[in-house]
Order: sequence, then C-alpha cells, then structure tokens
Amino acid sequence: MKKILILGVNGFIGHHLSKRILETTDWHVYGMDMNTDRITDLLSHERMHFFEGDITINKEWVEYHVKKCDVILPLVAIATPSTYVKAPLRVFELDFEANLPIVRSAARYGKHLVFPSTSEVYGMCHDEEFDPENSELICGPINKPRWIYSNAKQLMDRVIWGYGMEGLNFTLFRPFNWIGAGLDSIHTPKEGSSRVVTQFFGHIVRGENISLVDGGAQKRAFTDIDDGIDALMKIIENKHGAASGKIYNIGNPVNNFSIRELAGMMLELAPQYPEYAEGAAKVQIVETTSGAYYGAGYQDVQNRVPKITNTCEELGWKPTTTMADALKKIFDAYRGQVAAAQALME
Repeated sequence: MKKILILGVNGFIGHHLSKRILETTDWHVYGMDMNTDRITDLLSHERMHFFEGDITINKEWVEYHVKKCDVILPLVAIATPSTYVKAPLRVFELDFEANLPIVRSAARYGKHLVFPSTSEVYGMCHDEEFDPENSELICGPINKPRWIYSNAKQLMDRVIWGYGMEGLNFTLFRPFNWIGAGLDSIHTPKEGSSRVVTQFFGHIVRGENISLVDGGAQKRAFTDIDDGIDALMKIIENKHGAASGKIYNIGNPVNNFSIRELAGMMLELAPQYPEYAEGAAKVQIVETTSGAYYGAGYQDVQNRVPKITNTCEELGWKPTTTMADALKKIFDAYRGQVAAAQALME
C-alpha cells in the first residue's frame, strides 16, 4: 500500500492522477495545494489526505510528508508561455528554487522522486524526434526570456541526475502537450494565459475570434491526459525498478498537428454540439504576430515530436487516444459549463 505525495494536487496532472490512484489502487494520496476546485469530489475519500498550503511557505509540512511517503511528485510549476515572457523571475523562483528543497529532501530520505520535466527542455532541437538520451537541448538568446522555463527545468533535470549519481531513486517524465478536461479555466479570457487547446475552446464558447500566432504553422504532438496518466501510473508502480534512473518522453507522435490544424478541428467539432454551435458560428480565424500576442521576448518551436521507444518498451505502455477522441472528450466534459463561460462577455 504505497503512500503518494502529490504537491500541486489540484492542478491538471495532479487531479487526474489522484482520481486514477483512488479509483484503481489501494494507495494513499497525500496532497497539497492552494485550491480545491478540481478535487472537490475527492476530498471525502478515505485514502485522500489533503492539506491546503503553499510549498514556498509550508516547508515543514512538505518535508515531513516527503519523509512519510514512498513516492514524491512535485507538480507545482508555472507552465504558461505568457508568464515566461512577462515574469521570468517568478518562473525561476517557483519552478526551480521552490522545488530544489523538495528534491534534496527526497534524496535525504531515500524516496522515489517522480519529477515533471518538460518537452520544452529540448527547446529548438532540430531532430525529427526528440530523444531523451541523445537529442541536443537548444535554446535562444538571453534577450528572449521565453526560454527561462526551459532552462530552469533543464537545470533541475541535471541536478536530479546528479543526485541520482549519488543514490537518489528518480524518474524524470516529459509530458508532450497533454490535453484534457481541467487543463486551465475556460473562464479566463485573457490572451496567452492558458494553454492553446483551452484558449481556443474558450474563444469558441464565447464566440470570439481565434488568433493564430505567426500563421499557426508550428506543430505539436498532442497527448490525451488519460494516456499520460497510464504511463505515470506505471512509473509510480515501478515494477522491478524498471523506471528508476530513467527519463521518459510521454507523448503521442501520431497526434502531431499544426496550431492552424488544431483550430480547424475544433471549429469543425463545435457545431456538432447544440451548446457550442452558436458561439462557433461567430468565430473567425485571424492572424497575429508572436510579438503582439506574447511580447517581444517570445520565440517558438516549429516542431516537437517525442521519441517514445524506451517509454513503450520499459513501461509496457503506448498511447492509444486519437486526436479526434481527445478533443471530443474535452467538448463533452464542458457541456454543463457553457453558460458560465459565456457570461464573461456580458
């Protein structure tokens, strides 16, 4: 009966993972977050132990629970491009500095650290597929603060690897554009404040134009959250220690589409739902520049495809959800929230 510590338990990955653990295992979840809106239905579960707190403040609680639990997942991070550009120091302070003591505690107490790296560490890598063991990690110049997230995460990966050389049991996982219900709030109309699928979905719900940054030719490999959680569960289980000391891309290379194609797919799907049809009919696709949308410090990656050979072979995992099904699941999940999202326009 494992004890799993999830910091950021109310976040996108945190709440999906907690739900899966409680539904399919006898493991206990010890979770910390500053909010509970996504995990309200889990709070009364007998194996859910929630504490409302902040990793930068409640450090004693965190250390005590690192010592108490078997597997540690520090999922607290800023992961929105607009913040990288506008508040790079906030990104570094939370994503690196606030997480470093947790990494050190996991090493001190001999725990299995399952740490979220990111597909962003590869930066503008030129490889057709990003290989966790061989691909070069290429970032832009210092005057493009967009790369502080990539750099902070990469440095943390290197620190964790260093602790691994001294005995830390760790697994680094790199999510490639995981999508699903609960990714961000669809009630946030502010440009660039959420990830692209939610951003577009919010525009469709509210009948607003969709902005394609620099023509929308950039491609991303999108991964359904349930496929991602399948892989994470296998990492946490860590049968025969297969995941120890490893770096795994968790993504779906088949679902590689441009941002323009994504907008088209979502606008094609929306009229099939009475709740979304009216809003979708008002949407027009417009083009903008990255400078106008994100700010001068932005740079983009044109293609980002994961090599998942070792993930599939070592974990006995493979992604199975098509892009069409992944999007349909999101549209289905929010059908009851349309009126609330549309009220933002009034």
